[in-house]
Amino acid sequence: MTALTPIRFAETDIEQIAGHAGRVAVFLDPEGRMDAGARRVNKLTRGALARLVEAEKFAKSKPGDTMSLAFPTGMAAVAVDVVHMVRRPTVAETRKAGASLAKLRGQADLLVLAAGMRRTADMAFGLAMRDYSFDDHKTDAQQRKGEVVVMCAKPDQAQAAAMPLMAVAEGAFMTRDLTNAPANILTTTTFAEELAAMTALGLKVEVLDEDQLEELGMRTLLSVGQGSDSPSKVVVMEWNGGAKGDAPLALIGKGVVFDTGGISLKPGAGMEDMTMDMGGAGVVAGTMRALARRKAAANVVGLVGLVENMPSGNAIRPGDVITSMKGDTVEVINTDAEGRLVLCDVMWYAQERFKPVGMIDLATLTGAIIVGLGHENAGVFSNNDAFCNAFLKAAEAEGEGAWRMPLGQAYDDLLKSRIADMKNVGGRAAGSVTAAQFLQRFVKPETPWIHLDIAGVASVKTDTALAPKGATGWGVAALSRLILDHYEKV
Repeated sequence: MTALTPIRFAETDIEQIAGHAGRVAVFLDPEGRMDAGARRVNKLTRGALARLVEAEKFAKSKPGDTMSLAFPTGMAAVAVDVVHMVRRPTVAETRKAGASLAKLRGQADLLVLAAGMRRTADMAFGLAMRDYSFDDHKTDAQQRKGEVVVMCAKPDQAQAAAMPLMAVAEGAFMTRDLTNAPANILTTTTFAEELAAMTALGLKVEVLDEDQLEELGMRTLLSVGQGSDSPSKVVVMEWNGGAKGDAPLALIGKGVVFDTGGISLKPGAGMEDMTMDMGGAGVVAGTMRALARRKAAANVVGLVGLVENMPSGNAIRPGDVITSMKGDTVEVINTDAEGRLVLCDVMWYAQERFKPVGMIDLATLTGAIIVGLGHENAGVFSNNDAFCNAFLKAAEAEGEGAWRMPLGQAYDDLLKSRIADMKNVGGRAAGSVTAAQFLQRFVKPETPWIHLDIAGVASVKTDTALAPKGATGWGVAALSRLILDHYEKV
């Protein structure tokens, strides 16, 4: 797994600043006020920081923006990076500032002078989150990144505040690595092995194979993978950090390691991106890792359905009728609407076995959600206002875009089948909504439920505030925050 950048917090030592040979970062507010470290840099550079504050470029900059002074006179540093930061920054502004330093530093050692800064831990979190690159398959990738030292007023407190945030960052890195991985590397088997290895963190992990899934009646899930040589699996991860006997929160992830569309074959152009169709399972895995790393005081179970959707002589066909674990029959109209067939069985199994206090499923489910919301927000569907609002608040707090979408009987009626209990698609109109309606048919009335369609946010073509282009790790921070705020008993 891609390693987090080691970040060390230390007391401010102005005598070390002049001799630091990497990059040195300082924070200045719009009035140019300087803390002890910035004053030392200004003195060493014979007033360079003061002159920068007076420049038009600084006046026009926004919170989080950076300006660099290369090879400053009087210092050994290769550059001084000046971050424009208001006196009372928001969490998002603070994290953006840290991310901007990560983009600048490259492989260099970095000394961050943050004695006068609030929310130092959030700055470090932003730096760690943005300091990511997926280099597993590059032969010339540089393995070492420089050290990051944050000099601040209360390093012990900053370190303690940063620890749970770094657990979330580690979980997000796992999600990114899984989602970025090519399908010939991340097969259903290797994915399950990656998850089973998390027993070392204190998780209880169980891998169900095809024979067990057949015995359980998970025939809709099995139908998706029957055209592939890769065996279908369900992985169950339990974190029991809460009170013994308390019902867990259940997280369910779609894990289609590659999606050709099956017999309803996708167009060839862009099909290489379908390695990310296991993004929902990746978020569940990363969240479970984060919970274990920060020793969350909650009971949470994560279940992922791992399959590969391939065309072959044994593949599921349009027109086939499949019986789900619940017992409902599904007429398959389009084999490229496969994620809901995976999820419905796993969701039913989770409710039957664990009787969860609530259930959240995540899936790169529909292209329609991208048409509606672009790459800024995940689609949120729910049968419970309080549960949904709690998640939306957590997502907003973590800067992860999420927007509630409608459900209703008129949409559900579009799933009616002439020959079975339901169809797996409802037509072109409202495709993301009818997909959610399909899933809701497998939610028990007493179960608070949220469906997250993350097709637009799991992997993107441009950089985001805290991630380079590619897999984002969206959802790990929001789910961890939701669990911290509503399910942990401290």
